[in-house]
Amino acid sequence: MIGRPRRSRHAADAPARDATGPARRRRRAPFGLRTRLVLAFLLVAAVSAGTTATLTYREARNSVLSSVQDTAVASFREQVSGMWVQPPLTRRSIQDELLKIARKGKPRTWVVFAEYGSLRVSSGTSPTSTVITPQLRRAATSPDHPHGSFQRVLKNGEPYLTIGVPAVFRAGPDGVLPTRLVLYAVLPMREEQAQTEALVAAARAGAMPGLAIALVPALLAARSVLRPVRELRRAARSMGSGRLDTRIPVRGNDELADLAHTYNESAGKLEQSVAELQRAEERARRFASDVSHELRTPLAGMLAVTEVLDEDAERLPPDTAQAVRLISAETGKLAVLVEDLMEISRFDARAAELHTDEVDVAETIHRTLRSRHWTGGHPERVRTDLPDGIRARLDPRRFDVVVANLVGNALRHGAAPVTVRLRRGTTPHGTPTFVTEVTDSGPGIRTEALPHIFDRFYKADAARVRSAGSGLGLAITQENVHLHGGAVRAANLPGGGLGVDGAGAVFTVEIPLYGPEGVQ
Repeated sequence: MIGRPRRSRHAADAPARDATGPARRRRRAPFGLRTRLVLAFLLVAAVSAGTTATLTYREARNSVLSSVQDTAVASFREQVSGMWVQPPLTRRSIQDELLKIARKGKPRTWVVFAEYGSLRVSSGTSPTSTVITPQLRRAATSPDHPHGSFQRVLKNGEPYLTIGVPAVFRAGPDGVLPTRLVLYAVLPMREEQAQTEALVAAARAGAMPGLAIALVPALLAARSVLRPVRELRRAARSMGSGRLDTRIPVRGNDELADLAHTYNESAGKLEQSVAELQRAEERARRFASDVSHELRTPLAGMLAVTEVLDEDAERLPPDTAQAVRLISAETGKLAVLVEDLMEISRFDARAAELHTDEVDVAETIHRTLRSRHWTGGHPERVRTDLPDGIRARLDPRRFDVVVANLVGNALRHGAAPVTVRLRRGTTPHGTPTFVTEVTDSGPGIRTEALPHIFDRFYKADAARVRSAGSGLGLAITQENVHLHGGAVRAANLPGGGLGVDGAGAVFTVEIPLYGPEGVQ
């Protein structure tokens, strides 16, 4: 049977605020799902636009450069092959030929260099021959390249096309002879560079409007994707607040529609399961309450009979007297169990109520201990550390049950002396409280038993199957503390739980000073 303690409105609301408060105050991620979807969409658009622009730029650039390069190389080779050079070669004769070639340069005028052994001749002054690389010189003079070679060079940030072609002597109308004369043409490519830079600027200028236009479908796509997610969030929140009949409208036939359909099916099954559990729980509560109520009347008669038999037990034979005392003891245990079951049933039915009054907590605890004759004896069974002046609003009868159950449990399952301490406290939310600690001198509670110590009918000692208690005392204690808006905890002192006498266990009860209405 699942038990849920009943609290007053303020006490019941407090844990809900504590549970949902951090969720509501949870720091949002710097980029939400909508932002990430839009950014992903724009990233894809940017990558696509960038890739297209890069490929277009590369093809256009290669086309421009190839056109200029092919024209210049073909023209220069034609001019060199048309030279009429006869030995002996002099600087003057070479320079005249270079000037002719330079003037006929295509697509623009070249600067032409000639190298003949140690002789260096140029048709102009700029650019210098340093633009010609050693690699081009080797290729131009190599037998593997009888028609010369060319190379694009970047010098001081400016691009150049350099061409190297070996010259030949004309020995007659039909014959040529190789020579050591090599001609180089240098063509600045500033115009082509300007064209390629214009292509880059055009691609960049075209990409920005494209991204701005892509933002519109990105927002629309994000909205269509996030709408079912938002509906799912609202539905989950609604179910979390107890409205199990919440459903999501199913639109379309895509994956999100499948998700909504699956959610609705799960919600329907959950609602059905919870309804069945609630009906079963209600039947179990009603059964326990009815049984306990029906047992009270015959038990009252049995207790009256056993009291009479107890009085006459001294005059009975020993065996009969022992049986009478056993019946009397078991009847008393049964009466306690029935009363405890009745109390638990009231908690489960949410019929338990607080009748609070402002009391002196120390005096209330003293009264509980005196009424059960736990103080003032020799040797002293219960010690107290109860400072005066702590006043609180609580139900004296229920607080008496809390203290009595904890001290009685410590005396039965721990060891004397038991110490009861009282002090002021404060919750993490700043609510003023009073704290009551009950410490025994026994071996403590086994570690594996601590999480279950407040469970109904749970007994930490498996050998203690039959005991004076009903197994409901600590559960009733917890329900009464919760009804006050407080909390109760069980723990071991250092060395407790290891079977060492004197280490002891400690039960701590923390209750708001101003009752459940004072819980923040």
